[in-house]
Amino acid sequence: VMQFSVRVSDYQKKTMLNICDAELLGKKIVQDDLTVNISESYYGDRFVDQKEAESLLQSASIINMVGKETVSLSVKIGIGSENGIKIISGIPFLIVFNM
Repeated sequence: VMQFSVRVSDYQKKTMLNICDAELLGKKIVQDDLTVNISESYYGDRFVDQKEAESLLQSASIINMVGKETVSLSVKIGIGSENGIKIISGIPFLIVFNM
C-alpha cells in the first residue's frame, strides 16, 4: 500500500500542502552543489494512504510535492503538468499553485 507523508498548513489564507513519498522522509537529496532536505518539520506531520492523498491534493491551493509516486498521482488526477516537474538526482519535484 502506497503511503504518503503530508503536512497541511495555512499560508496567506490558502491551504498549503507539503507531500512526499513516505520513504523519502528524512532523506537528503544532493545534486552538484544543490542539497534538498526532505525534512520531517516540512513534510512529516502524518502518513496517509492514496485515497486521502488524492483528496488533499484536490483541496489544496499551494502544493509542494516530492517523489515519483506523489508526483505521478498528482499528474494522473489532473493537478500539475509533466512540464512543471523538476528532477533532482533522479527524484521528481513539482510545485503547483491552484488559485
